Parts: sequence; C-alpha cells; structure tokens
Amino acid sequence: MKPETFLPDDYRPAEDEPFMNERQLEYFRRKLIAWKNDILAESRDTIEALQEATRNIPDVTDRASEETDRAIELRTRDRQRKLVAKIDSALRRIDEGEYGYCEVTGEPISLKRLDARPIATMSLEAQERHERREKVHRDD
Repeated sequence: MKPETFLPDDYRPAEDEPFMNERQLEYFRRKLIAWKNDILAESRDTIEALQEATRNIPDVTDRASEETDRAIELRTRDRQRKLVAKIDSALRRIDEGEYGYCEVTGEPISLKRLDARPIATMSLEAQERHERREKVHRDD
C-alpha cells in the first residue's frame, strides 16, 4: 500500500503542474470518495424513511400521493445507484493510471471538466461528437 499523499485543504489542480500527478490523483480520489459517501448516506436515510412511512392511509388521494412520492424517491435512488457504479469505475481508473484521459482519443480531459464532473470518461470534444451521433441515431 502506498503512503498517503499530503494534500492541503485549499488545494485545487492547476494547469501549470504535471497532468495527473500524485496530488491531482489524490484530489480527485478524495472528491469521488466524498461524493460516494454522500450518496450512500442519502440512500440509508431513504431506506429508513421508507420503512418508517409504511402505514395504511385510508384516503385514496393521500395514498396515491404518497405512492407517487415513493416512486420518485426510488427512481432517484436508482439513478444514484448507477452513479455510484460510475464513481467506483473512476476510482478504479485512478488505481490503474487511466484516470483523466479520454477513452476515445487518449488525450487528457481538461481539469475544469474533471472538477465539474469527476466521473467523465471523455474529453468535451469527444463527448460532443458522441452526443451528436447519438442524437442522429435517435431521430431514426
């Protein structure tokens, strides 16, 4: 196991340092882990709330409203479950030395993009090309 990389609290990756150096990798690793922990905590809260909220509501309208709220909450949790898988994938890419590079072109993904969307796997240009192709095929 490698020693932990020191990272000041106010550290932000900068363009003038080597791309995906130890500090940048540690910054993104911590950001991803914190994001994952937040999602898992929200999921636990949702499970507890759903277990507590199980009750028989006699009014049909109130029951329908509660069922709709539950369905929305469960759909949100399903999206977050998929997001956790993407976070795990990004953490694996960090461990394998592939993080920060476009899976299509192999070029570095901009630090601004990674900071805004740390699970990004494509550069902005590659993502835009992908979305244009997807839109063309969707219209068929």
